[in-house]
Amino acid sequence: MDLPGADALNALSPSAFADALAPLFEGAPRFLRRLAAARPFDSDGALLTAAREVAASTPEDELVELLDAHPRIGADPAEMSALSREEQEDDAVAGDALTQELTDLNAAYERRFGFRYVVFVAGRPRAAIVPLMEVAVRNERDAELRRGVDDAIYVAGDRLRTLRGESHGSDEVGS
Repeated sequence: MDLPGADALNALSPSAFADALAPLFEGAPRFLRRLAAARPFDSDGALLTAAREVAASTPEDELVELLDAHPRIGADPAEMSALSREEQEDDAVAGDALTQELTDLNAAYERRFGFRYVVFVAGRPRAAIVPLMEVAVRNERDAELRRGVDDAIYVAGDRLRTLRGESHGSDEVGS
C-alpha cells in the first residue's frame, strides 16, 4: 500500500485524506475528519503530533470510537485488518488456554471501561500482553482512555513508518 507524502495528504479532500489514513487508525471516521481539519502537516512527525493534539480535544465518544475500531488482542485473524494481522502474526498459534485468557481479559476490560483495550503490540507475543491487561483492568477509566488513545497513536506511527519502509518500533514515535 502506498501512502501519499505530506504535501499530497494536505492537498486531498477531507474524505480522501480520511481514506488514505484509515489503515493507520483502523478507520475511526470522526477522528480522521478532525485530523483532516488540522492540516496542513509538513512531515509525518507533524501529522502524529497533530493526532495527539486532536485527541486531547476530542469528545470521549469519538475517542471510544477510535479505540473500538481496533481489533481485540488475540482476535481471530480473519476479523483483523491486514496491518493488525501483521502486527500480531508473530504469535498466531496461541494455545487454547492463552486464547481463552485473552478473551476473558478483553471481556472484563470492556465491561469495566466500555471500550476496547488497545496497546502498542509491536510484535510482542500475546503472552506478554496478558500482564499488561491485568494491570490495565485495575486502572481508573480516564487514565485507561488516555493510555489507550496514546497507544492507538503509537500504533499509527509505527504503521506509518512501516508503510514508508522504515524500521518498526522506533523510539522516535511521533517525532
